[in-house]
Amino acid sequence: MTGFEGLDRITLTGVEAFGYHGVLATERETGQPFIVDVVLHAEIRQAGRTDDLTKTVDYSEVADAIVGAITGEPLNLIEALAQRIADAIFDLESVKVNHVSLVEVTVHKPQAPIEAKFADVSVSIVRVR
Repeated sequence: MTGFEGLDRITLTGVEAFGYHGVLATERETGQPFIVDVVLHAEIRQAGRTDDLTKTVDYSEVADAIVGAITGEPLNLIEALAQRIADAIFDLESVKVNHVSLVEVTVHKPQAPIEAKFADVSVSIVRVR
């Protein structure tokens, strides 16, 4: 069957780390948790057929890249954090080798400084390589 390459997905949900992102001084000083979900669209058929780790994305590396982006230099916007995460993922060798064609990144900021009662604030982006 052809024409479905890249429709396989690898999903990491709820990767959490503490960061200092936000436009308010208090956010930069005290920090807060950020939670990230990512979906990688890739051709991983060979991994399924061969049971070979080198034929798929190393999701441990992806999780480490997400944590590194969250704990890195503070940013004003979670939109910018989502972009940083997408860029970091596309830079990973296992992502390059295994033909990841699209990355979806959602950054959750559950403790955003909002007066109204709310459950979560998130930004989702889709990036294609």
